[in-house]
Formats: sequence, C-alpha cells, structure tokens
Amino acid sequence: MTAPVIPQCDWVKSSYSSQDGGNCVEWAPAFAQAHQVVPVRDSKDVEGPVLTVSCEGWRAFVAAL
Repeated sequence: MTAPVIPQCDWVKSSYSSQDGGNCVEWAPAFAQAHQVVPVRDSKDVEGPVLTVSCEGWRAFVAAL
C-alpha cells in the first residue's frame, strides 16, 4: 500500500497531551474524514514522519485507551 501524501492540514492535539511540551500526539480529523485514513504525528516533530492508520484501527486504538 502506498502511503498517502499528507498536505498541509489542521492538526488536533490529543486532550491527554500537556501544553508544556510533554508527550504530544496529533491527528488530522478533516483529512481522516475525507480520505478514510487517519494521519497521526508527534507534535514536537511536525516535519517528521506521519503514521497513517485505518479509521477502524484508530477507533479501536482510542477505545482501548
């Protein structure tokens, strides 16, 4: 499977992430809704890699938290 190109989009920080630069995970809900794949990244490395997961996988991950 080819990884989708993630354009400039609005990223949302996890509500569990602290505002003082702690462990921060972001995802792009509008991209997920439009493309049926959820991009996830480390907010401390916005130019770094982006992990993409299926919407079903993301739902299962969030439910497990």
